[in-house]
Amino acid sequence: METIAPSLLYSVMCDDVRREDNGKFILIGLFEAIGAKAFPVIHPTLYVVNCWCSGLGSFKQHTRIINKDSSVLAEDSETQFSLNNLKSKYKVIARFNNLKFEKPDEYAVEIMLNNDLKIRYPLLVEKAEK
Repeated sequence: METIAPSLLYSVMCDDVRREDNGKFILIGLFEAIGAKAFPVIHPTLYVVNCWCSGLGSFKQHTRIINKDSSVLAEDSETQFSLNNLKSKYKVIARFNNLKFEKPDEYAVEIMLNNDLKIRYPLLVEKAEK
């Protein structure tokens, strides 16, 4: 079978993910930044939802949270998935619990496919105003 690398249709961060009876996902509390009054801070739960499409074959994906010097703060386990035709889509949901951020800074989310970086986007952790 021919392999075609998939496209990342979307990658979003949120506070929670639920699934309706009809199969649709509900993403609760989408965000791009975390605000905290004091540091270090523990962020209780962070989900990263990725949707892959337009590919063909078997793939491995994992998500990680890194700090400014590229040290990995958290990483989910590798998820294997297959896309059987070019119209197939596959969602990977990573859950990170009790993430500790030592200080306000720019962190990043990295999405890896077959151990290659597909996208990196910022996760800002900021000092919240009262």
